[in-house]
Amino acid sequence: MALSPSDFGGAAIIEGYGPGFFRVAGQVIQGAVLVEGDQGQPWDGLSDEAALMALAGRVDVLFLGTGAQPAYPPRGLFDRLAEAGIRAEAMPSPNAARTYNVTRSEGRRVACALLPL
Repeated sequence: MALSPSDFGGAAIIEGYGPGFFRVAGQVIQGAVLVEGDQGQPWDGLSDEAALMALAGRVDVLFLGTGAQPAYPPRGLFDRLAEAGIRAEAMPSPNAARTYNVTRSEGRRVACALLPL
């Protein structure tokens, strides 16, 4: 599915997604993806908590895409992120991608970690 374009001032946007992939800033990334600043990169999923913690000081909010369905994050993950100064919100990946694009277009300091559909 393609998402509607907007003005992002050079920031990476999530342009589309499908079964097992995301298209971020013109690049197709297979599997889970972490989007922040001007790039998207492969992410090892929920077991890669270090990549999320590395966002501390650079983002205020992390949108966590849980795949095709709503799901709970691993126990304590949101507490650890909050201690690092990152507010996190979990939702299905399509919703997280759209929410990221909208808030990023507003110039906010956000990131998005998406599990594939």
